[in-house]
Amino acid sequence: MSTIESTKPGAFISLSTAADMLGISVHTLRRRIAAGELPAFRTGKRIIRVRVSDLERMLRRVPSTGRW
Repeated sequence: MSTIESTKPGAFISLSTAADMLGISVHTLRRRIAAGELPAFRTGKRIIRVRVSDLERMLRRVPSTGRW
């Protein structure tokens, strides 16, 4: 089971944790938030959190042709 699957879907996590889960940089996450691709929530003056369920929605399955 992956880290993203073991976290409650409605849980809020930090950008650094989310970036680690997806294997991307925090900067890339911030760009996706700015572009409106990923909803984010401010919990303080400088603290930003994202929902695990929103991260899962952001991921897209790569279609396979079944010819392997």
